[in-house]
Amino acid sequence: MIKHDFAPARIEYLRVENYRALKVVELKNLTPLTVLLGPNGSGKSTLFDVFSFLAECFQYGLRYAWDRRGRAAQLRTRGAEGPIVIELKYRERPKLPLITYHLAIDEGTKGPIVVEEWLHWRRGPHGRPFRFLEYHEGEGRAISGEMPDVDDQRVEIPLRSPDLIAVNTLGQFADHPRVAALREFITDWYISYLAIGDARGQPEAGPQARLSKSGDNLANVIQYLKEQKPEQLEHIFEILRQRIPRLEAVQADLMPDGRLLLQIKDAPFAQPVFARFASAGTLKLLAYLTLLYDSDPPQFVGLEEPENFLHPRLLPELAEECRAASAHTQLLVTTHSPFFLNALRPAEVRVLYRDAHGYTQTVRVAAIRGVPEQIQAGASLGHLWSEGYFGLGDPLVNAGSPPSREMSA
Repeated sequence: MIKHDFAPARIEYLRVENYRALKVVELKNLTPLTVLLGPNGSGKSTLFDVFSFLAECFQYGLRYAWDRRGRAAQLRTRGAEGPIVIELKYRERPKLPLITYHLAIDEGTKGPIVVEEWLHWRRGPHGRPFRFLEYHEGEGRAISGEMPDVDDQRVEIPLRSPDLIAVNTLGQFADHPRVAALREFITDWYISYLAIGDARGQPEAGPQARLSKSGDNLANVIQYLKEQKPEQLEHIFEILRQRIPRLEAVQADLMPDGRLLLQIKDAPFAQPVFARFASAGTLKLLAYLTLLYDSDPPQFVGLEEPENFLHPRLLPELAEECRAASAHTQLLVTTHSPFFLNALRPAEVRVLYRDAHGYTQTVRVAAIRGVPEQIQAGASLGHLWSEGYFGLGDPLVNAGSPPSREMSA
């Protein structure tokens, strides 16, 4: 495993309101590796998309993220009123104060509006939290400085437009380091929608340090690692060779027209195979390994259903690698695979289901009666889930809903 000498930021809490099927959803005590489990239509992809939406708001602007999801007509929970709310609590580093970020978005006559946005924290162990940034529809104030205090002066800083996110705007200035830290944290997120068809392409040559969301620059990442970090690349290839029978090498070669050609070479054959003809599982595993063994990883990584195209026996090892990588980044993973679950701990897994009103609810597996005891007795999570011991998340029983007893999220 690649060694790192820094402690990453951690999200410890998330609350979402009025976001499609997420009328009110809370995730408390988030772990460095959090896995979402549930039947089709339970809300896994929607909750996953909350992180993608927030990242796009910071990377490309609120209007872009809002419009590409169908605006309020498609984003707001059916039958609900009021703004869409995303609230998260995170720490920049261990032992630093917990910061709460609150963002509420509604739609006006000209498009999306940030109706409320604030940051608050409590500097010491005593006293009440206070807001060091507060905005409403483009108007608001913020406290500058390295460590904002309740008695510091709040300066009015109007924004050019009510669809601008204050943290994204003020975070570009050096005199707001706490705001800048949150902006840098969110803009660094990597939310993957890996498409094997895109990974088979022939991109323009040029080394790139990080895999794109679709994986269409996989050849560029291999080129970068070959030129800049050959030991890291060889470590990735070593793992790949252990899991893909007879695989000998992966090559990213420059073509005469300036494009990169990704090729996979099997040991018995003299000539490599073009990526467009290679195994989908080989390409996907290669993409995940370049991400999980990154020496400069994103601060937050989202992976949707990593089990697709992979042999079931490879999944427990992939789950272990996700946990190892979570020492240096935070991971959110969705899955349907009991084999992936077998390597997980009850505290790392949340089951999603729809209640009688059609809204998504979530339960920590560690809070499901009897499950922790069975794990201690030697059972595996994947087996318990596939055999129905969770009491929820089964698409063929009560539409995945739990019995009537209460369970804690």
